[in-house]
Amino acid sequence: MFESYETLMEQKLAQISDKRDRRQGSLIYDALAPNAAETAAFYADLSFLEDRSYADSATGEDLSRRCAERGIFRKAATNAVWLGQFQDAQGNGYDVPIGSRFFLNEMGYCVRAQRGEGLYELTCETAGEAGNDFLGALLPLEYMEGLAKAELTELLEEGNDEEADDVLRKRYLDSLQADAFGGNVADYKSKMEALEDVGGVKVYPVYYGGGTVRLVVLDRSWDSPSEELLEKLQEEVDPQSEGKGYGFAPIGHKVTVEGAEEKVCGLSLQILTQEGQIASDLTEKISQAAEEYLLSLRKEWAASEKLIVRRSHLESRLLEISGILDISSCYINGQETNEILTADQIPVLGQVEVSVGDGQQTTL
Repeated sequence: MFESYETLMEQKLAQISDKRDRRQGSLIYDALAPNAAETAAFYADLSFLEDRSYADSATGEDLSRRCAERGIFRKAATNAVWLGQFQDAQGNGYDVPIGSRFFLNEMGYCVRAQRGEGLYELTCETAGEAGNDFLGALLPLEYMEGLAKAELTELLEEGNDEEADDVLRKRYLDSLQADAFGGNVADYKSKMEALEDVGGVKVYPVYYGGGTVRLVVLDRSWDSPSEELLEKLQEEVDPQSEGKGYGFAPIGHKVTVEGAEEKVCGLSLQILTQEGQIASDLTEKISQAAEEYLLSLRKEWAASEKLIVRRSHLESRLLEISGILDISSCYINGQETNEILTADQIPVLGQVEVSVGDGQQTTL
């Protein structure tokens, strides 16, 4: 449909009589070339606009608008929530005004609620996963008399980035493949996956007997959800699992919301490295690569009957790390076999032990 500059020039020159000079640099050639270039650029713009109009190739705002036509909306970025501890010079809890602001590593935090004496919930003002990274001392935006210590001590709720295009596109395409209505499996999957805090869900109808539904979920970070999140989801679906229709579950459906079980996968590796490399320098890279592999599996959990942590896939990723020449042995949870999980389990990385050929060993 869309022609290149070269094709357009061939077509235009073919319509000129052989009696005329059509060589490059001739008057006729130079007269036709700008028009062919502009037409080719126009065709390129048309091709780009065509890609923007279809869900399988649209990105960004174009994809959001396409999905909105089916009532599917991109999940916004969320803010991390931290537990902060505040003390005076004597080590006693310090009362911080709700709404007061603090900073750590150029990140702003706002006090939103009190948890106890000197303990407060703070919301990171920067939405997304960037707000999950920092622990340490806080600096108040305004002077607070008597405040001697202020620090973030625990991440209560993880922040999440805006829903990625590929995840949103999958939800859109899934909505076209099954009719969701009246509390069928497709209906539960569609409504659960549309919730801000849900990353994946498996639906088990009639799990605890007639009229019961079991929902097993992951949060947006593809981890097992916290108890607080499970309680929140239970309230949205079917409060108290009573089947009275106060959530989006139909009347008569007694729904139980549970989190996927985390299966810790400890690794023990024997590797051959380039000369001059030591195990401690590589262990962090190995752990990062292993975590990325397990995360990719967790993202596939909702669409998989069960997950398998494969040694071959893991070794393939590790061999891409600069400095590693070979892997002589790879044990997952002490076994030199694949780790086969149950339908409701997800893999999380445990302890990583690395030994190199000369006997060096390190653990992370």
